[in-house]
Amino acid sequence: MPNVMLETRPVQVNNIFCIGRNYVDHIAELKNETPTEPVVFMKPNNSILHQGAAIKLPAYSASVHYECELVLLIGEDADGIDAENPLKIIAGYGVGLDLTARDVQGRLKEKGLPWTKAKGFRGAACVSDFVAADKLSRPQDCEFTFKVNGEMRQHGHTSHMIYPLAAILQELAESYGLRAGDVVFTGTPAGVGQLHSGDKLALDLAGVVQAAFEVV
Repeated sequence: MPNVMLETRPVQVNNIFCIGRNYVDHIAELKNETPTEPVVFMKPNNSILHQGAAIKLPAYSASVHYECELVLLIGEDADGIDAENPLKIIAGYGVGLDLTARDVQGRLKEKGLPWTKAKGFRGAACVSDFVAADKLSRPQDCEFTFKVNGEMRQHGHTSHMIYPLAAILQELAESYGLRAGDVVFTGTPAGVGQLHSGDKLALDLAGVVQAAFEVV
């Protein structure tokens, strides 16, 4: 089983949950409909790729896109959430990339088929190290950025989420059950685009967490 790092401690990854269509500007750029409930999909846990590792694009896709997101690391089991303190089950915060084989996803959507091949390939869940939850004091009111070769491509703010963190956790806990070691990608803002071999990628979360990757 793969691990992620919480500060200096390795944590075994359990499930990887992802939230789609959670920023209005991203919905608009892809011409999707605004969801009436959180859009949830999953990635295999062996799609985790640690910061600093090389991103290898899958041979079966000619158009792999980046999607920069706030990422949560769950610290305790939960089949529901505490209404008074819904975020207490979060052990750490990080920043990551939900990589998508956009051409493959398009073909699968047309046929009404699952997205796994487009979203779940090796290295499709790129993550930073995680900082302890108390080091990000306002997770629902913070910025995150993504640069390619030094050029700003995405600049998101977590206050712009359609479904905030509490709503995401409630949906996941009640519908699926959350377990310690689960990783949750919370959605991406506008600005998604294609990756190319040789690209150097830099991610930042509120000046607290940074990560870097290179596409080979």
